Amino acid sequence: MDFPYEDYLQMGEDRTSYRLLTKDYVSTVEVEGRRFLKVDPEGLRLLAETAMADVSFKLRSAHLEKVRSILDDPEASDNDRFVAYNMLENAVVAAQGQLPTCQDTGTAIVFAKKGEQVLTFADDARFLSEGIWNTYNKRNLRYSQMVARSMLDETNSKCNLPAQIDLLSIPGDEYKFMFVAKGGGSANKTYLFQETPAVLTEKNLEAFLTAKMKSLGTAACPPYHLAVVVGGTSAETNLKLVKLASCGYLDGLPVSGNGSGRVFRDLEWEKRLLEIARKSGIGAQFGGKYFVHDVRVLRCSRHSASCPIGIGVSCSADRNIKAKITAEGIFLEQMEENPARLLPDASAVNIKPPVEIDIDRPMAEVCAELSKYPVKTRLSLTGTMIVARDLAHKTVAELLAAGKPMPEYFMMHPV
Repeated sequence: MDFPYEDYLQMGEDRTSYRLLTKDYVSTVEVEGRRFLKVDPEGLRLLAETAMADVSFKLRSAHLEKVRSILDDPEASDNDRFVAYNMLENAVVAAQGQLPTCQDTGTAIVFAKKGEQVLTFADDARFLSEGIWNTYNKRNLRYSQMVARSMLDETNSKCNLPAQIDLLSIPGDEYKFMFVAKGGGSANKTYLFQETPAVLTEKNLEAFLTAKMKSLGTAACPPYHLAVVVGGTSAETNLKLVKLASCGYLDGLPVSGNGSGRVFRDLEWEKRLLEIARKSGIGAQFGGKYFVHDVRVLRCSRHSASCPIGIGVSCSADRNIKAKITAEGIFLEQMEENPARLLPDASAVNIKPPVEIDIDRPMAEVCAELSKYPVKTRLSLTGTMIVARDLAHKTVAELLAAGKPMPEYFMMHPV
């Protein structure tokens, strides 16, 4: 019997549109008849800094075109259209480079494949981290990373480090990257389910995936790019593939399996789950068709006693950008530079006006007014509102646990 090796992830042709960042920092050298690519590690720093800046303020054209298509769909709900129009407006503002696409500027993630004929003579993760550090310090980006001093004591790192940096070795003389700014909201919608082979029937799998998909809800800013991975050599491999698939990184995989156990996309199940999502009625925000933009379903090999199933999303801040270093230079994925081309005039978009609610009234009156409308109703709130996030919630919880009252204004105004 011949040794039956095949690459587990057969990526296919890379059809990404790249722009040249620089021809500096790269050169080639011949060693024993083989060409090696030498990369000055300063090139890694520049690449990471530029990539994280681009992905924080710009989105992919393909993603924004999907958002625009919602406005052109007569089946889209009023809420779908409202969300889509606001997302395009947001993209136009963010592309100016001052206010980022999302206030949650995310965990910086680098997934890289380094050819074994690529020489840097450095700690690559250190230079990539420095580039990320530069971006978060120079640009108007929030610091989101909490570092642990002990099990219960945390503090903000005040530079958005550490980053997650995964470096793999592959054959060849190219260095390939994907940079991600992963917000907490969409990351929190990543789930692993340790199922049994009994789930692998058409009826059972559809019922299982439908229920789990609906449970995602709208908290992570749909429409989503939804990823589902069935199987995997381990739980951690399953979830890694979920993340990569949600970023569009695995779109070039084969569309059928074989005896070697290669990972493949199941286009039939992608179409099926997309239709289920469209008919769920959840929509972009509590009522509509556009709960998801698209679905990626991967099928993997598995241990005979295990059937891990992972589900995750990339949200409307779909912040993923590919890059590569070759003998020709350092290249970065071309993001949309002019999202305004996709934004129609507001008068051309059929969106109903919201219900006006004055919240500068006694809370009982406000609650009575709100109870007249279903959850999906779009409101315009006028008045005093308290903005309080996780740390404020923790402080209030500590006050109550100590037998002390929360601040009076928390009882008088919406939070």
